[in-house]
Formats: sequence, C-alpha cells, structure tokens
Amino acid sequence: MSKITHISASPQFKNILSSNTCVVADFYADWCGPCKAIAPIFEQLASAEAKPGRMAFVKVDVDAHQGIAQQYGVSAMPTFLIFKNGTVTETIRGANPAGLRAAVQKAAADAAKGPAKQSSAFESKGHVLGGAGTQTSTTRDWGFAVSRHGGFMDTLVRFFALYFTSLLAFDAYAAAEASPFNIKARR
Repeated sequence: MSKITHISASPQFKNILSSNTCVVADFYADWCGPCKAIAPIFEQLASAEAKPGRMAFVKVDVDAHQGIAQQYGVSAMPTFLIFKNGTVTETIRGANPAGLRAAVQKAAADAAKGPAKQSSAFESKGHVLGGAGTQTSTTRDWGFAVSRHGGFMDTLVRFFALYFTSLLAFDAYAAAEASPFNIKARR
C-alpha cells in the first residue's frame, strides 16, 4: 500500500496540511522526465517516514491543479515543498535526491518532536477592552508594579547608571560588572 496521497482537489490538500505536523508535497507533471526519475526516491522516503497525523507525503499534478501550484509559486518541475504546521519551511527545485533526502529527514525529526509548546507568555486568557472590570489605572498597565528586580523605575535608573558608568570608564565591561547597579551583583 502506497503511503503517498495523490491530491484530487484543493480542499483535500488543505485538509492534509491541517491534519499533519509535516507534509512533503511533490509538485510534478506526467510529461516531466526528471519527475519520473526522482519518483522512486520519493516513494522510498514516504514508505520509511510517513506517520499518520505527523508526517504525510502528497503528490500534486500541476497540470490538473494549477491553482494549488500557483498559490505556492511552483514554476519548475519537480518542486518539493516541505510544510510544517501548514507553512512552507523548505523548497527543493529539480530532481535533487540528496537535497530531498536531507529535507525529509529534517522534517521527520521535527514531526517526531510533535507540535511546539507555546511559551507561557501566550497562555493567558488576555484582556477584553471596555468589558466589565476594566482597569482604569495606567500605572499597572505600564509595568510600574514591583517585579523581581524592583519595577520599571528601578530598571530605568539601573539602565542609565550602567550606561554612564560604562561610558566614562576605560574598561566599560569591567566597570559595568563592578557597578553597584549591576543586577547580577545583587544575586
């Protein structure tokens, strides 16, 4: 059983992109000699690396699906596009077996890691403007609250103190390190 999906319509392609971490797309034409020459290598890579939901391999006939080819700027055959989370991360133009293998191996390693975990900075529920409970004080919005290093004003004073200390010293790095305004010195 082949692990390569032949795209029959644009919605099918979009569905595969959204349901897999990585997708390797082969944009080819039936009349293209280099496309036929590299097809067995693409099949070998698909057999070895395809994993449902993580890594998918698709073939897009550029003559039958000109809209998809135009959307991704495909102008030479074969062109291999590597997608990660629906975004093109790498393009290989022409029948380049070594380049294709390297790109697929890199994509397979990325797919094995799974989806990237978002930073905790993006996990909050956010704020609604004009909603109930809206804060009216601008002091908290501008970060004047006390933080680990003393808040906004403390940071501002430290910045200018270190700037002038290093500006007026012969050895700026040593002066900044030895300064009482150095945050590292307080630890």
